[in-house]
Amino acid sequence: MSETALNEEAVRAALSEVIDPELGYNIVDLGLVYHIGVADGMIEVEMTMTTPGCPAQDFIVTGVERRLSLLPGVKGIFVDLVWTPPWSPARMSDRAKAHFRIRE
Repeated sequence: MSETALNEEAVRAALSEVIDPELGYNIVDLGLVYHIGVADGMIEVEMTMTTPGCPAQDFIVTGVERRLSLLPGVKGIFVDLVWTPPWSPARMSDRAKAHFRIRE
């Protein structure tokens, strides 16, 4: 059995290594990840982009799939791109807001 359990925390940590190439920052702190589900080796990620039609969309989704496939115990990955609720800078972590100098 693997030393690392496949759970939401492990998935979130892996997703924090996926970088939005346009912004140069990870998708978790950018607030692009809305939901993570993990059950029986299957991972579901509900996420969005900063804008519909984002030119980096395919790159980011592929990055998510590639990074998650490296986790032990993964049997399948489903990435669901959603547009509701729409993304806004308010979804960003405090660290990302400070990096981009966004004040609320």
